[in-house]
Amino acid sequence: MFRLKRRADYLPARQQQEEWMNAMSNLSNALSLRQTGFWRGTVAAVMLVLGTCQIGAAQTGNPYSAAIVVNTQAVTNYELGQRIRLLQLFRTPGDIDKTARDGLVDDRLRMAAASEFGIRPSDEDILAGMEEFAARANLGRDEFVAILTGAGVSEASFRDFIRAGVAWRGLVRSRFGPRAQVTEAEVDRAVALSEQGSTAVALISEIVLPAETPTAAIRANRLAEQIRTTVTSIDGFSSFASRYSVAASRNVGGRLAQPIPIASLPPAVAAQISTLAPGGVSQPVPVPNGLAIYQLREIREGAVASENTQSVEFARYVLTGGASEAAKVAAKVDTCDDLYGVALKQPPERLIIENLPLNEVPADIAVILANLDPGESSAALRRGDQQVFVMLCGRTAVLSDQVDREGIRNRLISQRVSSFANGYLAALRADAIIREP
Repeated sequence: MFRLKRRADYLPARQQQEEWMNAMSNLSNALSLRQTGFWRGTVAAVMLVLGTCQIGAAQTGNPYSAAIVVNTQAVTNYELGQRIRLLQLFRTPGDIDKTARDGLVDDRLRMAAASEFGIRPSDEDILAGMEEFAARANLGRDEFVAILTGAGVSEASFRDFIRAGVAWRGLVRSRFGPRAQVTEAEVDRAVALSEQGSTAVALISEIVLPAETPTAAIRANRLAEQIRTTVTSIDGFSSFASRYSVAASRNVGGRLAQPIPIASLPPAVAAQISTLAPGGVSQPVPVPNGLAIYQLREIREGAVASENTQSVEFARYVLTGGASEAAKVAAKVDTCDDLYGVALKQPPERLIIENLPLNEVPADIAVILANLDPGESSAALRRGDQQVFVMLCGRTAVLSDQVDREGIRNRLISQRVSSFANGYLAALRADAIIREP
């Protein structure tokens, strides 16, 4: 006998919608950090080790008997074991067995829905999807499949995953694409908020995850995606910040107390923040030795200014004495030039003063600088186990009327399609009967 189980017992739709795509995207991020050839070997070695690991209940009994039945479609123990192997590779937090089950259930629901609407990916579509997926890790399809096979993940399992993803994207595009169009008024509002000349300010929260090593980078990407796709409230984001963030703001749940002028953020971050709804979470943003994600708590619109910031000059001074040293340094300096006297006879790497285009300033520093006037400083930045004193030297302003309206429109459409798809998958899940032996 099977016991009946309502789909509401499974995780929220957004967490599982692109589970494998997110996981392998994390692999590509790690591979692209530096010295790609080295990381390829490292990842292959890790996969081979994982291929010898015991993976628990999924491998017991008949591998081709049903582990789960989704409506009338079975998920076998073998399929479950294959999914668990990949989740182990990415050190997925929480209950890996449950996460694997949920992802496979969602794949069955996606495939069934696509089939109902006559969407069946061709062999060419699937091969192209495999090529695209492997390219995310800077690998060819054959090389990628060889690495997976060496880790115990079959090419057929990889192909089935790609088939589900291609079918779902086709269904979402055909069903929701026309409904996701945005009006010119909506684009105008997003443009007004994302223009660097806008005086709009945002209240945001941050989580900075450590990523000093390849293993840490994979883990950070995976955790960032989990946070981004599961958090539905301000308190939920704060809970993750308190638990995982290495930024000083972790002590207050990641909340940055002062409003951040959108004009002072790097364009890539500003574009994300300005198109988020309150409570929304940004895509991961790389920072030195880490990965940052931001949540919009509130946005306040203002008048449009006539200038924007082209570049910023700022100083970074590494502290060795914590908060007490930060207070002493702040009391001694009024300008960035004063820091040369503080750093006299010290190793040159402790003090760095540079002038960078706004879009090249690391996101974690840019968020701090956004709240500073020239001559003001902050000791809130942490890099690994180092605390860093940051001072704004000055900003260079220029006139500009160049706005990427099409890029903003595409982001709005993408967010809207994603929202429709999440809701549709949630409805499919709620109506499904999930049976387990």
